[in-house]
Amino acid sequence: MEMKCVLVFLLLTTTSVLCDLITDEEAAKQFADDVNIKAEEVNFRYVSAAWTYNTNITQENQEAMVAESLRLAEFDQEVAHNASAFFWTNFTDTNLRRIFSRLVDIGTAAMPDTEKLERLNHIQSEMRTIYSTGEVCLSESECLPLDPDLTRLFAESRDYDRLLAAWQGWRDVSGKKMKDLYEEFVALSNEAILANGYEDTGAYWRSWYDTPTFEEDLVDLFETLKPLYVNLHAYTRKKLRELYGADKFPSTGQIPAHLLGNMWAQTWNNLYDVLEPYQNKDSIDVTPEMIRQNFTAIKMFEVSDEFFESLGMIKMPDSFWNYSMLSKPDDRDVVCHASAWDFYNRQDFRVKQCTEITMEDLITVHHEMGHIEYFLQYKDQPVVYRGGANPGFHEAVGDVISLSVQTPEHLEKIGLIQNVTNDNEADINFLMRMALQKIAFLPFGYLIDQWRWSVFSGETPKDKYNEKWWDLRCKYQGVSPPVTRTEEDFDPAAKFHIPNNTPYIRYFVSFVIQFQFHRALCNASEQSGPLHHCDIYRNQLAGTKLSDMLKLGSSLPWPEAMMMVSGEDKMNGTALMEYFQPLTEWLQEQNGNDIGWEDACPKPDTKDPSSSNMNVISLPLFMAAVLYSLLKIRN
Repeated sequence: MEMKCVLVFLLLTTTSVLCDLITDEEAAKQFADDVNIKAEEVNFRYVSAAWTYNTNITQENQEAMVAESLRLAEFDQEVAHNASAFFWTNFTDTNLRRIFSRLVDIGTAAMPDTEKLERLNHIQSEMRTIYSTGEVCLSESECLPLDPDLTRLFAESRDYDRLLAAWQGWRDVSGKKMKDLYEEFVALSNEAILANGYEDTGAYWRSWYDTPTFEEDLVDLFETLKPLYVNLHAYTRKKLRELYGADKFPSTGQIPAHLLGNMWAQTWNNLYDVLEPYQNKDSIDVTPEMIRQNFTAIKMFEVSDEFFESLGMIKMPDSFWNYSMLSKPDDRDVVCHASAWDFYNRQDFRVKQCTEITMEDLITVHHEMGHIEYFLQYKDQPVVYRGGANPGFHEAVGDVISLSVQTPEHLEKIGLIQNVTNDNEADINFLMRMALQKIAFLPFGYLIDQWRWSVFSGETPKDKYNEKWWDLRCKYQGVSPPVTRTEEDFDPAAKFHIPNNTPYIRYFVSFVIQFQFHRALCNASEQSGPLHHCDIYRNQLAGTKLSDMLKLGSSLPWPEAMMMVSGEDKMNGTALMEYFQPLTEWLQEQNGNDIGWEDACPKPDTKDPSSSNMNVISLPLFMAAVLYSLLKIRN
């Protein structure tokens, strides 16, 4: 096709198309290069403003962040409009086609009404402020913020009533205040996404995985892994009944949501003291040793940095140490939820975390540092490729490292434990601790976006928000509300990722693929023995294999990136099930046929002291589930 027109670019903000679509690929490459330079500048300004707000919550900083968000959206709109002047779908250069497909796919920035776009941004910042400034008053003299106070309370307390008051109080000061805002947010977000060519916001989010069968694949993964969770749930329920009394538990088999050591019951590792299989073994909770050695937040990040460096990967730049917020400041409100930040200038990378000196936060540190390492590795890619191969990849990187960091062997190497015991009982204890992080999380990671997708699609209207939320939690997680919940409540928004509008299925994906990556990196480092004993520390063969994938960013479809590390181009649960196989067998022996729960949430009168021998799922049905999972592995 002969080029028959002239395209005029004025600071990437004005395009005059005088005739047919442009087919000149050299002109397209120049356009993409110019856009990239400008995109770095615009994104830097927005991220800088967002950082200022997140580390100092004030009205002024909120307004500045919203203003920069609107400027970024305006820039994205103009770029998408200008990119549409090219006949990019017919380009012979596949990479150039991929770049242009990203330039025209701009999410909520496609909102044509500026006032509505500004309102959308204001709603999001209002919800974040409500969440980040909420405090629960357990008495006139005791008002507690979420971090670190309520988080610590759930980790340490075994007082049923005090936990219940904190659980309900947090939902009253956070989610309950956001329901009207969230309904408005959903409508505006969907309107913007519709302008970008998607049915609703959920469809847009799922498009990032570029897999036609993505939802079906998730169902298959969840069903494959479900038997592990069902057994962990049964063992935990039995121990908690012994601690609190069977009368506190519904006869339908769920566990009251406030008893699992975490505000959202998403991970259960704080219950290890209750659930420890063999109590005559040395503890692998290194929190006391970290405190004894006078660990600080900076020291924890230095330990993580040294791990990445030992793999031959990129060490943290000076900007990281100079500008990160690694501890909670005393003089202002901040968004404490841990997060990693790329400022898009290829120099400035930071973490924001209200770090506590605990083993749990040491793992969070490695998770956030994994994000930073990914940023550093792909920093020279075009802006449109500065992201994970899919969103789950970004979440998995630090967690892959933490699978090595948490092994007793590694903790001994870095001087946090001594005289590692290697026997079957020690293995079961270690795998129990890991399962309380990894297996306990799986249904929670799965269901949050099941709820959101149903809200975005209109399947779940506002007057069913809370009912749908608890339907999913009771069905998939086997966790029930400890007190009556109504549509006056809005419990989903008591979890940060709802008001922050952070898609959540990425975490479920990451909890699967991190084990695929771990197995592949262990094989690359030529380590023998059980997968749960593998520590890739100081192995540069493993580091090179991981770095080669991270450098790609999202420049290739994720199955190709996964193939580079794992030799597989699909997500599957075989590595995760291999890792936990000894614990799975042990739990089956402990539980017998006292496993499972009913799908439906309990009615207010279904607590039954005689329910301690409840058998909702029969042994034959469970064995069928196990057989199904084994067939999935074989296939």
